[in-house]
Amino acid sequence: MILFHGSLQIVKEPRILIPGRTLDYGAGFYTTTSEQQARDWVVRKLDVNHKIGYINIYVFDKPSAKGLDCLIFANPPGEDWVDFVHANRTQRGFIHNHDLVYGPVANDRVYAAFALYEQGLLSKQELITELRTYSLVDQMLFHTDAALKCLKFNGVKEVSL
Repeated sequence: MILFHGSLQIVKEPRILIPGRTLDYGAGFYTTTSEQQARDWVVRKLDVNHKIGYINIYVFDKPSAKGLDCLIFANPPGEDWVDFVHANRTQRGFIHNHDLVYGPVANDRVYAAFALYEQGLLSKQELITELRTYSLVDQMLFHTDAALKCLKFNGVKEVSL
């Protein structure tokens, strides 16, 4: 399986990073099967100080992931995904024990719907119904060093404005 990671740097050796903000699946190294999603992320980060970014390309060796704790969410997302993303976004100090987490990306439209849910303006079921109308790309979080061992750097593509 080919995976992509958008960055302002070439990342030959991925590491588990503790983010300065809340993310869908928690701390770790995020990838996607969508080259366009990785490119879009890079383009959003480009500015006068960062004129070049990179789509890092990896090969995920599925057989080497055997025995790892993998959490896989359906697309479109359901109640379990909503609960997991909500916990990661709102519960200070929330930590899960999964090595890998795979499922839909909560993009800007999803964040807007999630905000309505968090404010009590949408029920969980209304949020799920809304999410089912979106076409969401995927993301795979490598949450542990054991998971990162399944990922091999395979090249890079330069992105600029």
